[in-house]
Amino acid sequence: MNIIDELEWRDAINQQTDAEGLRELTNQKAVSLYCGVDPTGDSMHIGHLIPFMVLKRFQLAGHRPVILIGGATGTIGDPSGRQTERSLQTLEQVQANVEALSAQLKKLFITDGDNEIRMVNNYDWTHKINIIEFLRDYGKNFSINSMLAKDVVSSRLDSGISFTEFSYQILQSLDYLHLYQHEEVQLQIGGSDQWGNITSGLDLIRRKEGSESKAFGLTIPLMLKADGTKFGKTAGGAIWLDPNKTTPFEFYQFWTNTDDRDVVKYLKYFTFLSKEEIDALAAKVESEPHKREAQKTLAEEMTRFVHGEELLEQAKRITAALFSGDIKSLTADEIEQGFKDMPTFEASHETKNIVEWLVDLGIEPSRRQAREDITNGAISMNGEKVSDLELAVTPDQAIGGRFIIIRKGKKNYSLVKLSQ
Repeated sequence: MNIIDELEWRDAINQQTDAEGLRELTNQKAVSLYCGVDPTGDSMHIGHLIPFMVLKRFQLAGHRPVILIGGATGTIGDPSGRQTERSLQTLEQVQANVEALSAQLKKLFITDGDNEIRMVNNYDWTHKINIIEFLRDYGKNFSINSMLAKDVVSSRLDSGISFTEFSYQILQSLDYLHLYQHEEVQLQIGGSDQWGNITSGLDLIRRKEGSESKAFGLTIPLMLKADGTKFGKTAGGAIWLDPNKTTPFEFYQFWTNTDDRDVVKYLKYFTFLSKEEIDALAAKVESEPHKREAQKTLAEEMTRFVHGEELLEQAKRITAALFSGDIKSLTADEIEQGFKDMPTFEASHETKNIVEWLVDLGIEPSRRQAREDITNGAISMNGEKVSDLELAVTPDQAIGGRFIIIRKGKKNYSLVKLSQ
């Protein structure tokens, strides 16, 4: 299957500058293509993955991907999708973010062979251009009229846009021209909000290199959930690729909680499963939705892709332990992940009676209620029911010397941390 046919089947194409020409080119040769990301933070979130999944598919089909980290454009700020100006970062912060994103992205791509990933930073060529060169050699090729007509600019005219952000599309166009000239890049891909920037780059290439230059642009559809909200956003905020910002367990849980109406779309877009495998899972969504096999497969594929096999298995262990109540099978680090968002209490290393201990922490409102819940079998400690009203709680009972897990009823968990 031609890569364009596969992308169409996966509903991964929004707009193309020359669909027939790009199909012909990808049939003829291994194409060099690029996708960029600005280092506005020290981690990507899953929304950033959307164009890079397409880049990865091109790589698996034998094409040559280039990732551009915007060390220069990141100091300016892309106005796309924003109604307000970005806060400018220091060059030191941008450089730290460049290093963090580069390390994150390298893990997702093939790093050896003829089609290994190439990483570039637009600061390397942009910082050498002085203001006179910028205005004469590049600015002269841009019409203010056409720049104002781009959605990314026109949407900001009422609220205001600085010259700095207004000039962003010139810098991104310069990137495409540089990669076309020096890296043989003939295709730029990006989100649907990048259409104006991509077409500006193509215009610059044709002005500089001739109207017959074979360069193309492709954008990816805006991804919305079935309820109309933006993909990747949750009540708790963004789902990050950095395991210190979003734990692998939380990452895994995000995908397992996918709505039935969205899961097939996400399987097609975010996994590398075949059409036959996805069709089989789609059938199970219809016939056996309660088993959530499609969601579990999606969660496994994505967690493995981003975090690797070992952290996938850890996320599955935590999930299984929480479902079964077998808390003691978890390590202290796994407990910290699995109970991160649950009510947390801090206890001293002092030995106490279970009734007093529960009340002093605030897990139980009174001694009477604590005794009643223990007598009725409603209290579990580290996965085991407590039945002895005289039980002494000691530091030795803490898992890894750090945590005691209390469950009240079937679902009400509390994390008790022993003070250091």
